[in-house]
Amino acid sequence: MTKHDVIIVGSGAGGAAAAYRLARVGKRVLLVEKGPFLPRDASTLDVREVFINGAFKNHDVWSDGQGHEFTPSEFYNVGGKTKWYGAALFRFRPQEFQAEPDFGLLGWPFGYEELEPYYDEASDLLEITAFANEPELQSIVDRITAADPNWKAEPLPLGLSKAILSNPDEAKHFDGFASPSGYKSDAERNLIDHILDLPNFTLLAGDPVTALISALDDPLRIVGVECVSGARHEAGTIVLAAGAMTSPRILQDYLRVSGLSLPCDRLIGGNFKMHINSAIMGFSPFVDHDVLRKTAVFFNERYPHSSMQCLGWMDADMLAALETSRLPRFLNQFLGKRAIGFWATTEDGSSPENRVISGEPGGRPTLDYSLDRITQSRREHEAMIEDWRLRLLEAGLIGFEKYTGIATTSHALGSMVMGADPHASVVDAHGKVHGLEGLYVGDGSPLPRSSRVNPSLTIYAWGLRLGHHLAAA
Repeated sequence: MTKHDVIIVGSGAGGAAAAYRLARVGKRVLLVEKGPFLPRDASTLDVREVFINGAFKNHDVWSDGQGHEFTPSEFYNVGGKTKWYGAALFRFRPQEFQAEPDFGLLGWPFGYEELEPYYDEASDLLEITAFANEPELQSIVDRITAADPNWKAEPLPLGLSKAILSNPDEAKHFDGFASPSGYKSDAERNLIDHILDLPNFTLLAGDPVTALISALDDPLRIVGVECVSGARHEAGTIVLAAGAMTSPRILQDYLRVSGLSLPCDRLIGGNFKMHINSAIMGFSPFVDHDVLRKTAVFFNERYPHSSMQCLGWMDADMLAALETSRLPRFLNQFLGKRAIGFWATTEDGSSPENRVISGEPGGRPTLDYSLDRITQSRREHEAMIEDWRLRLLEAGLIGFEKYTGIATTSHALGSMVMGADPHASVVDAHGKVHGLEGLYVGDGSPLPRSSRVNPSLTIYAWGLRLGHHLAAA
């Protein structure tokens, strides 16, 4: 059994950030990633391979709360989902650290000011910037905000190099694609690559963790992990950072096998959040010439828990992948030249019944998630979409929307929520699992709220803060 100071399970935003901080202060860190390295070639820009064939996606089948099969859009590779995200890197607003019981939103055990220095550090590491809107997008922005001043447009904070503008193929394919040229900031390029050659850092890719290992005489103390290969690795501290769909299942499996009972048992996997997301396609009579597209975000205080972002470039294959229609390909080609996409996001309330459940050995895991348990969130989302479609019509575009459903788990959070009370939360304010020694959670699972925007920057910041805490321990 190999020995390390810290073992981190998962190399996405939180896991990579914690590893980066710990390795740079000299801790012996083992970062274990379920999947392989991605190829750094044009295959990760191929629309058909990425979106239609799903060549790089998870293919494990899950069940929903009604027993129906579905395949979550998870990614298992070095860098995790950050290789595939659209690199929109927002900070949560200070008020989004507070509880809103009327909307079903839990509060953080600390405020924005606690996370602020880690937001600053993450912003520097990820080189966040903004881009000017291209002419056709700016025209739409102007028409929408002039017709209804309640809609406010702001530059989208992007982890994206300005050099991407010199490569149109990459510029059209960064939102939802992995950048082989490194134009997009992600957990691998901006964090892991900077510690990869350190003698105290080890990256193990392609050997999934199957179990937690406890001390021989104390099942409440976690001291290692076992992988599919049979390899066992030991450390003083274990950090689960495999994502909000996987980390709670690893803990559930450990408790089931060990027979342990913790005060937080019933909450492990519960309070799952993923945003309510809908894709909206606007079609104009004119051929589009913009390339980057994803440079603006809209807010409207009539919908305080929601946002409307521009999507990246649309074409016939992208339209087919989004299943906006069952139209013949020649018509998709025609529409693809006239399409502009938007991504409607609403923070979903927390419900203990919206939960991730690990399957028995050999069985399927379950995501039991229903909008009927978070009706306030659903109503705001529906009202915002109806409003936006009217705005698009006034701007000369015909809009169609599609709720993305529970398979779109890009923003999975909350399944091991943090708090001070071990009966009302799974981890404490530093990510330590209540009732267990040596086990922490470093991904989005502990986040009580998801804000109205993409949570990636907050997960990076949470991982940096956890790394700081463990480095000082």
